Amino acid sequence: MYMKQSSLFTKTRKEIPADEVSRNAELLIRGGFIYKEMAGVYAYLPLGFRVLEKIKNIVREEMNTLGSNELIMTNLQRKELWETTGRWDDEAVDIWFKTKLKNDMELGLAWSHEEPITEMMKNYVSSYRDLPISVYQFQTKLRNELRTKSGIMRGREFVMKDMYTYAQSAEELQKLYDDATEAYKKVFQRIGLGDITYITSASGGAFTKYSHEFQTITDAGEDVIYVNRKKNLAINEEVYNDEALKELGIEKEDLEKVKAVEVGNIFNFGTEKSEKMGLYFTDESGEQKPVHLGSYGIGITRLMGVIAEHFADDRGIVWPESVAPFKVHLVLLGNEEDTKNQAEKLYKDLQENNIEVLFDDRVDVTAGEKFADADLLGMPIRIVISKRSIENGGVEIKNRTEKENQIVSVDDLLSLLTANS
Repeated sequence: MYMKQSSLFTKTRKEIPADEVSRNAELLIRGGFIYKEMAGVYAYLPLGFRVLEKIKNIVREEMNTLGSNELIMTNLQRKELWETTGRWDDEAVDIWFKTKLKNDMELGLAWSHEEPITEMMKNYVSSYRDLPISVYQFQTKLRNELRTKSGIMRGREFVMKDMYTYAQSAEELQKLYDDATEAYKKVFQRIGLGDITYITSASGGAFTKYSHEFQTITDAGEDVIYVNRKKNLAINEEVYNDEALKELGIEKEDLEKVKAVEVGNIFNFGTEKSEKMGLYFTDESGEQKPVHLGSYGIGITRLMGVIAEHFADDRGIVWPESVAPFKVHLVLLGNEEDTKNQAEKLYKDLQENNIEVLFDDRVDVTAGEKFADADLLGMPIRIVISKRSIENGGVEIKNRTEKENQIVSVDDLLSLLTANS
């Protein structure tokens, strides 16, 4: 993928948005990654969309490795479906957005999908031969959150990956649950957050009595967790007590209190939801049994916010290469015809070598402004081509996190970049 910066309709901003208090939203708005529609609701612009797609593709690859089938469900939800499990009631779930059709039929806007997917499975599950099943989707969820001061780390409208597994037995579900846990670890490692993300015992909230969260340590987080770094696990403050510590086999003195943000969660519903909704199968002996359900979520847009928050410095965002909009930011300095021609040729060479590149070809912007924009946008590698660099033997190259650059020939540059692709 490639793009000329002059073709981007978005522009960078020097000023910090007055109504934003979160670092991730400040940087993402200034960089033109997102646009704020209202509190807790953001549009994702071309550069931000590319980051989301990179995150989604990493998640998709790991879910596909589990053998899960991708689909997409509807956002409009039938009231009676959720009444079956007691989760239509606002006292049970206090984040519903609800609406009505013109005939006064009441509907909900999806905040999760356990009920509709379980209802759908009644059409496809009848025998033990039909199980296990695993399905997942990427979908915009809507939650009537009270607090929305964390930018895209907590929104009223957001993209989530939710996966659901259906199994014959508790043992089969546990295997699916454990496999999903390992897949989640790989996801967070691949996007650069693996070393600061912990499996955390927590309350199940509107889902189940207990759950496991994946919490990423950050000062911008709204949760408090207690981390045991040696055992690579944590416990959420909401369930932190002597009984829980005993069950986990950890001591208070081995725990570190930190702030964190939930980036993923997994729930074991057992057979409760299937029993309420009538999802049964016939086992090998001909007996009718309820199906075991597991639910697994990852906040895609939230992850983008956490990455922007965690990897930022005083100049802007520092995207990990795995999720950066582009690997290379090619910056043209000067208006000399020969320099512009060589920059265009290099831009084409990068494309032909399948290197993702954003080309700052703007001619009405100063060098200082271009460098400031490059730092704010945060591509992993910056390449500068100018009359001086050509006279010195090629182009300047530097990593986003480094202060010094080096001059390399175009041939050496292409070899270097393709070797690291």
